[in-house]
Amino acid sequence: MARHHQADPALRGIVWRDLVTMRPRDGVIECLHPLPWLAGSLTAAALGTWPLAAFASFLFFLTALRLNHEAIHHNLGFGPRAHRIVLHILSALMLGSNSSVAFNHLHHHSKVGTDDDIEGRCGHMTLGEVLRFGPRFPIETHLYGWRHGGPGLRRRMAIDLALNLAVVGTALATLWPPLLYHIAAMLMAQCLTAFFAVWITHHGCDGALIARTQRGRLLNLVSYNMFFHLEHHLFPAVPVSRLPALATRIDAVAPRLAVKMVVPLNL
Repeated sequence: MARHHQADPALRGIVWRDLVTMRPRDGVIECLHPLPWLAGSLTAAALGTWPLAAFASFLFFLTALRLNHEAIHHNLGFGPRAHRIVLHILSALMLGSNSSVAFNHLHHHSKVGTDDDIEGRCGHMTLGEVLRFGPRFPIETHLYGWRHGGPGLRRRMAIDLALNLAVVGTALATLWPPLLYHIAAMLMAQCLTAFFAVWITHHGCDGALIARTQRGRLLNLVSYNMFFHLEHHLFPAVPVSRLPALATRIDAVAPRLAVKMVVPLNL
């Protein structure tokens, strides 16, 4: 459980360990979620159906973020090496280094809400500020990982970079339009990560509320449960697929924590 709420007696009484165990086949199912959206985006791009391609690319990036998140927390039911392989494969598909993302995200969990929270600090920005900051976000977090992660992380980041170069090199060598489109879409998605992956779930938070959550069934369905973020911070060992069950248990004993997510538009 997150250290910020260990003192809450209600939370200490929540039963959650039965939600943790993932079998390898459960992890394989998680790994399959992004593939239809990736295939759909490439197919739509090949047909020149750009709005459909953009929609599929968005959902690919969203489901890839979820899978990446599960691999970071070793929530796929695999061994450590297999989780690292998942991060490398996703680095090639999403561009960037997910090994660096993993380092920064675990650092975020231990330092959430502090000045040293490199990932979460954009949660203190306004909407306009975070959108302008977006292109700098992956650069700054990657540099932070390279400088502070040690030789092992730098080696994994180098593998991610090599995979990135292989994908970009293939696109430039073949000039295949769907692949060129995919690279452009992923670069745009990376520039919006600060907004979608951090700001939405952390804006306006303070020491009393470390993250936001959501109870809208439709929104949680289309977002693949990624907005149960407070629950994730409280119990990071619980896989995303089981966060709705965890949320129900939290609501039963600590309903004050079920804070509706509101996106302010103060630019």
